[in-house]
Amino acid sequence: MTSAWENLHLATLELVRSTPIKQRLIAAYRRHLVSVSEDELPHEARGSFSQVMRSLAGVAPLRGEDAVAASVRKMSNQEADDCAALVVEVFGTLCRVGVSSGRQAAGVVQLRSVESASTPFELPALAAGS
Repeated sequence: MTSAWENLHLATLELVRSTPIKQRLIAAYRRHLVSVSEDELPHEARGSFSQVMRSLAGVAPLRGEDAVAASVRKMSNQEADDCAALVVEVFGTLCRVGVSSGRQAAGVVQLRSVESASTPFELPALAAGS
């Protein structure tokens, strides 16, 4: 069974792919967020998570689609961006609560996808300008 932390981590990784934001939201919901129960989350994250879930499944579907497809279809791009940002905030809250309570929710934090190349991403050095 996958933990809430793991599902939110994977949903966050889903949201940073190169596909259009609405496709990423639908994939994050169907693959990861739908498996998270609000009861698994700390109190600090429940309100935001509930808001995400209402946003992603609050519209009555047309024939041949589900509630998440209908909800995301009705969103503006800005609303989709805001919903994705809220998913990332919920994941951040889980991380902060886990660290501040002295618990580690999942052992090692992996910041890149398992599917990515083994070569680390290199950032150029930033020069301070005056």
